[in-house]
Amino acid sequence: MIHAHIAQRDGMITGFEISGHADSGAYGQDIVCAAVSVLAINTINSLEKLLQMKFDLVSNEAEGGYLKLTLAKKDQQDPKAQLLLESFKLGLTDVAQSYQEYITVDK
Repeated sequence: MIHAHIAQRDGMITGFEISGHADSGAYGQDIVCAAVSVLAINTINSLEKLLQMKFDLVSNEAEGGYLKLTLAKKDQQDPKAQLLLESFKLGLTDVAQSYQEYITVDK
């Protein structure tokens, strides 16, 4: 199962942490894992390429699928960053509603 946590402070999303594997299908055919991966990587790429933001990023796919992003404190109140992170949260929540047996989201 995938466990996702949306980190928040003072009403602002400060980052996210995702761990585990959905195991909803064979390797390469797991649509839940693919959806979560696309949402997360697109959010990371958008923060980096579109907003030129720096952040702490930790990943470890080999040991259980792990990804953690923490925005730099100076960027946490940026409205554009918040919009991207709210969009990520919305997409992740929608996936979790459709595939409850494979993913949980703690907000």
